[in-house]
Amino acid sequence: MKMLTSGGPVTAGKIFAALDHILDKAENGPLWLKQARIAALVEAALLERYRDLYVLWAYVVMANHVHAFLQPKPSQTIAEGIERPIYVPLRAITKRVKGYTALEANRLLSRTGQTFWQEESFDHWARDEEEFFRIIAYVENNPVKAGLVSRPEEWRWSSAHERLRRGWDDIRPLT
Repeated sequence: MKMLTSGGPVTAGKIFAALDHILDKAENGPLWLKQARIAALVEAALLERYRDLYVLWAYVVMANHVHAFLQPKPSQTIAEGIERPIYVPLRAITKRVKGYTALEANRLLSRTGQTFWQEESFDHWARDEEEFFRIIAYVENNPVKAGLVSRPEEWRWSSAHERLRRGWDDIRPLT
């Protein structure tokens, strides 16, 4: 998608980067994810609770947003008499993770029936191996880019830290 402005073409990627930069500053809006108990809840949901739905490659829980890079798992292997994988829809994964974490986070925060997550989510497909590793680096470098740590593995609520905790030197599935 391209939009034209007086400054030239603006791509969807540039818009996403600008919004991500604003989120990284964490100057506005709720910062519930900054609380260790809320960040731990989200991390546990990604690593454990819904691990049967996807392969999780990277994640980071920031003060006001989360990045997760995952690959849906097959939910069935036979459809209409033809053996082929049918994957868990991304919207179903997002709904479950957001629904559960919103309910539990609101309970911990003594909030009832209130919105916790934005309705909108941004998704992006890795189309090749180079892009796959670029996305992992992008996700894990989010706290570095925000000036919160000097190295990705220093950020407690991230896949980089989780791999370090597990003693892994390479990229491999977390779920």
